[in-house]
Amino acid sequence: MNYYISPSLMCMDMMKLAEQLRFLDSKANMLHVDVMDGHYVKNLALSASFVAQIRPFTTLPVDVHLMVEEPAAFIDTFIKAGADSLSLHAETISREAFRVIHTIREAGKKPGVVLNPATPVSALEHYLHLLDKVTVMTVDPGYAGQPFIPEMVEKIARLRQLKQRRQLNFLIEVDGACNRHTYQALLNAGAQVLIMGSSGLFRPDMPLEQAWQHMTREIHDALTPAHA
Repeated sequence: MNYYISPSLMCMDMMKLAEQLRFLDSKANMLHVDVMDGHYVKNLALSASFVAQIRPFTTLPVDVHLMVEEPAAFIDTFIKAGADSLSLHAETISREAFRVIHTIREAGKKPGVVLNPATPVSALEHYLHLLDKVTVMTVDPGYAGQPFIPEMVEKIARLRQLKQRRQLNFLIEVDGACNRHTYQALLNAGAQVLIMGSSGLFRPDMPLEQAWQHMTREIHDALTPAHA
């Protein structure tokens, strides 16, 4: 089973930014940048200036997750900063979804949409064929380290069914509580991209290199027949 790892840079040790970015560039498949405006979610996180600062130091695709009330106003800024893809919450683009998606694609970037735990898959079915990625939040957005919401496994499986039935190519991504307790259920349901944060990769009890080894071993163990 193929899967991709997208480290959440919000969770990295900013005092070791260059060192950790160098390591991730040799291991990960893409980088996940959370942007929060303090309104859509009651928290603040990374910015376009952060993307611009890391862009020269990584060859990986940079995926920007816009947890903001007016994402259309941020698209051009993040594209100029070096974002390769932008993931927007379904609720924030509901009135202009097609225009926003086409704006991103016309700029040569990849559009994605994020589903909050209480947001149904049906919210994006009319434009699902236009997306490169759909992200399922398995925690409520805004804060790292929240408990996993098990009902989201069924949502992932629903997306996989739609993808197969309609022969679509979008990636199914999971954001929130990706760790040894959830790998098996997520991947078996159809998850293809795992966003790795504080519970699975950026752990306070071990260096990043060691945590990466633990993470990959735990994912491998979750996918072996003995653990199925």
